[in-house]
Amino acid sequence: METITVVLADEQHLVRTGLKQVLGQAGDINITGEAGDEEELLALLREQKPPQIVVMDYNQPDSFNHNTVKEIKQLAPKTNILIISADNEKRSIYRVLENGVNSFLTKTCGEEEILDAIHATAKGEKFFCTKIVDYLLEKSFSKEEENCEPTPLTTREIEIVRLIAKGLIAKEIASELNLSVHTVYTHRKKIMKKLAISSSSELVLYAVNQGILEEQ
Repeated sequence: METITVVLADEQHLVRTGLKQVLGQAGDINITGEAGDEEELLALLREQKPPQIVVMDYNQPDSFNHNTVKEIKQLAPKTNILIISADNEKRSIYRVLENGVNSFLTKTCGEEEILDAIHATAKGEKFFCTKIVDYLLEKSFSKEEENCEPTPLTTREIEIVRLIAKGLIAKEIASELNLSVHTVYTHRKKIMKKLAISSSSELVLYAVNQGILEEQ
């Protein structure tokens, strides 16, 4: 079993201790370091082999911020970033996602979800908890410019993307559109290939950014 290397970055000692306890339940996760502020974190990344994942809270102005994500990317471009934060400001969340983090959980997420996020992030996948997906779906961030680029998807594919983004499973989508479940899976596979994405979370982001959810 391949070991996943993780560095924890949070100004609160109790949070780091709690995360160590949760991650310690998995036999394939090795915490190689922890940091209480940006300076300590960047020193760790310079001094040791970069971990596969940095787990951090960027919403701690005296210790970590949005710029910390950019610093991590410069020092350790192959390291993936999992955010676990209490931030509930949608614009701030969207901004940090644009900075290149892979995954985002809130501090209300449970142990199982944290472990799932670690394993997904280690593979370079995106993982968002339900609350973060809900924020994205609300689409409260205003667009600076209208996107005039035509979507590469067919009308049917757009319908399927919209329903996936709303949380429907294949069986429910098949019933909604009067299709077979197999046909829904086939469409989904083609959509993923067209958009060069590999997860439902990325598909949700695509739907939000393209305004597909608003096209009723």
